[in-house]
Amino acid sequence: MKELFALNGFFWKYRFRFFSGILLVIATNYLAVLSPQITGYVVNLVQEKILKGQAVQNVHDDLIISIIASFSTQFQFSFPALITFCSIIILVLAIFRGVFMFFMRQTIIVMSRHIEYDQKNQVFAHYQKLDTEFYKTHSTGDLMNRMAEDVSRVRMYTGPSIMYLINLISIIGFCLFNMFTKDLELSLYVLAPLPVLAITIYIVNTVINKKSEQIQEQLSDLTTNAQESYSGIRVIKSFVQESAMLGFFKKNSELYRKSAVGLASVEAFYTPTMSLMIGISTLLTIFLGGIQAYHDPSKVGIIIEFVFYINMLTFPVSAIGLTASMIQRAAASQKRLNEFLAIQPTIHSGNNEIKNNIKGNIIFENVDLVYPHSGVKAVADFNLEIKAGQKVLILGKTGSGKSSIAQLISRMYDPTKGKILIDGQDIKSMPLQAYRKQVGYVQQDVFLFSDSIMNNVQFGLTDLTNDNTKHIEATKTANVYNEINQLPKQFQTTVGERGTTLSGGQKQRISIARSIIKEPSIFVFDDCLSAVDTKTEQSILKNLASNIHHKTAIFITHRIFFTYQFDVIIYLEEGKIVEIGTHESLLAKKGLYAELYSLQQTQENS
Repeated sequence: MKELFALNGFFWKYRFRFFSGILLVIATNYLAVLSPQITGYVVNLVQEKILKGQAVQNVHDDLIISIIASFSTQFQFSFPALITFCSIIILVLAIFRGVFMFFMRQTIIVMSRHIEYDQKNQVFAHYQKLDTEFYKTHSTGDLMNRMAEDVSRVRMYTGPSIMYLINLISIIGFCLFNMFTKDLELSLYVLAPLPVLAITIYIVNTVINKKSEQIQEQLSDLTTNAQESYSGIRVIKSFVQESAMLGFFKKNSELYRKSAVGLASVEAFYTPTMSLMIGISTLLTIFLGGIQAYHDPSKVGIIIEFVFYINMLTFPVSAIGLTASMIQRAAASQKRLNEFLAIQPTIHSGNNEIKNNIKGNIIFENVDLVYPHSGVKAVADFNLEIKAGQKVLILGKTGSGKSSIAQLISRMYDPTKGKILIDGQDIKSMPLQAYRKQVGYVQQDVFLFSDSIMNNVQFGLTDLTNDNTKHIEATKTANVYNEINQLPKQFQTTVGERGTTLSGGQKQRISIARSIIKEPSIFVFDDCLSAVDTKTEQSILKNLASNIHHKTAIFITHRIFFTYQFDVIIYLEEGKIVEIGTHESLLAKKGLYAELYSLQQTQENS
């Protein structure tokens, strides 16, 4: 339950609605207990009339009865008029109670929707702060489940559960007060089954809490399974694994079903238990009250009141199970949210402002990078200086650390050891967002949003103007402009999820255009031409040579670009520089670069 304390800040934010709702719940239930008092008073009046003048004790200390008796005396109501007056009061009380109930829901339930909105924004904002390492160790399905299912269950606590809980406390309080005031002995007999009910609730709540946490974890697994199947549907179909994936999903779904049915079975235990306890209480009221009324006719009105009170307690007491279940589920969900919100990014923003645009001078000083989630040392004792405006080619086999260099420059990861200087300033001391705006990073794993091509190209722009030439120039440089114009809606064409309606080469080139349109100071191209043909590659490199000649550019690839003149060429192995120099100097060394060059030339000529 302590996990739910994290919501206190939201309650304070919407304190007007919250406290107004509490007052309205209390007022609603206060009006509810007035009707039984009036009914008991009327029953005694009728009984006195039936007994034709015989004295029937009809003394009440209730405020509402005192007011009615005062009006009756002052205006000298006849018996029919008094009964009519009491009936009108009961009707008016019911109307006011209905109005209060409406506003009660307008305050508490609406408040819960505001809290849900705030919580989802809070969770999403935290997602944006977390770094690459977090997303490598957490599944998409689990992350989606936290925002959707967990936040929704917490809303059931901040809305219905709070409302039911206050309703339960207030109505039970009013009813017990009136019952004990009217007849202490009868009240004790009538309420005797309730301690058994309390013990039952405590035991069942413990079971519900454990099962709720288990169900949430299983639901995350189920969501992850479904999400991966949707995203990888082409792979599933190409390997004819539809039946296997369906079987795997059915297995996870069956586990979730059993757990959910088990929880439902435990929750179903509440309703008949509540009904039994309430039924026993009602039976005791009628039986014992009937005996008292036989000896003392003045007790008839009180017995009628007690029957009303017991019936009024039926829903609140039966709602104990529902409320407890919602609170336990919300606690389990909020625990998951608290654990998530407690995770802090490992990449922190610096405080030194970037006054002018970065020139692009990059220095690696004894840099090591060990991936925390795997323990793999991707970069080891890396030393390099890239001068502003230089064009650098980084080559190496798969797993040699090429992409790790790109992620270090873009600050997706920070060095485990050593430091990286940009224009003589430690990269960690710079504001993270301001620095990343200066870096155009085209990743190896191309991602396009399910949106128009225009919005995908302009994604990196924070200040969109009416200038319609930037996206044209960027796509021309990336050699994809003509292909976009051939599409039915041209730049307004909507691409599918992750750009599935486009070819691999088109996606790569749109990603390049998206980077170019930012006009960054440093370009990092991480194997972003692997899906294009040689002719298109040469055209893109030619365009880049003329458009970013004054910018620092790092090309990471597994093959040599023959048509592009690089200032520095680096060959990596196991995260270390094994060869560095110009094209001519590396060929003269007759090492790994010369071997790759010779092999690639042979393949090109064959």
